[in-house]
Formats: sequence, structure tokens, C-alpha cells
Amino acid sequence: MEIELDPPNGITGFPLGMPAEAVKSAAGELGTIKVQDEGRASQFSYMKVLALHAQFEIVFHIEDGKTLIAAEVWIPRPGPEDITVRFRGIDLFHTPALQLVEQLAAMGLTVLHNEPSYWTVPRLSLGFTRVAGHEVPLDADGEPLYFQAILTGPADYYDYMLGAS
Repeated sequence: MEIELDPPNGITGFPLGMPAEAVKSAAGELGTIKVQDEGRASQFSYMKVLALHAQFEIVFHIEDGKTLIAAEVWIPRPGPEDITVRFRGIDLFHTPALQLVEQLAAMGLTVLHNEPSYWTVPRLSLGFTRVAGHEVPLDADGEPLYFQAILTGPADYYDYMLGAS
């Protein structure tokens, strides 16, 4: 299985702006789904659809309670399926995190590192985290060698961070 991140448009099979019911239906084809806060759209709590596959998870953010606003893909785990998550030809979860950041910058993208373990690409809207909830290989800096989750959202999703760097 190959998942392509195409910010600010969405990910394979899940364009941003997709109606919540269609997200639930399509996510069900990936595995088990869990819906949190159905239809809710507040600043502190909003609807999420979790697609739980045996080897990975995707969290679909339905922040307005009606349509897909962002999709967050978690690093695939080993198993019988060959699962690759790509952005512009780069294998996002098999490229060491710090090397990936360098590749994105070499593409002319603005890459911000405002918080430990988190990177963002404003204007394009990619968000990366190295935070892991289990043991993973570590890089020389003591952080996970690979990003653990990557979010793609609409073009302005991380633009508020441009003034924070």
C-alpha cells in the first residue's frame, strides 16, 4: 500500500474538504474506525475519525464537525503489508528525520523547528513529530531516528507559526 501526502490537497483517497460521512466510509476500508466527538466543532474538542489498520493509524481531523480539515498519518509498523508513505517521491518514514528536514529545506521549503521534537512546513502545511509512545531506534541526539507522525492540512494550517520562529 502506498499513501501519498499531497499538501494542501490531502492524502491518497482523502481530499481535504471531504464530507465527514465519506471520510468514515473510506476509512472503514482501511481497517477499524473509531469516531470521537461526532459532529463536534469547538476550539477545545472536535470530531476525529481514527482509521486503525493492523500496521498503521491515520487520524482524520474534522475540526468543523462536517468536513476533513487535516489528516495525520502515523509510522507504519512491521507486518505482512509493504506500506510506504511518500511526499514528492521521498519515503517519509524510512528517511531519518534530520535528513528528511534537510531534504525539505533543499526543495526550497520553509521548515520551522519551534518546539523540541516538532517541525512544521508553513504555507504548504506539513507537521512532523518525533515523539514516540514506545521504544524506537534513536538518533545521535537521543530523539527517535524517524518521524513518528506527519500531518497534512490546508495551505494556511501552520502559517501562524511564521511569526513565532
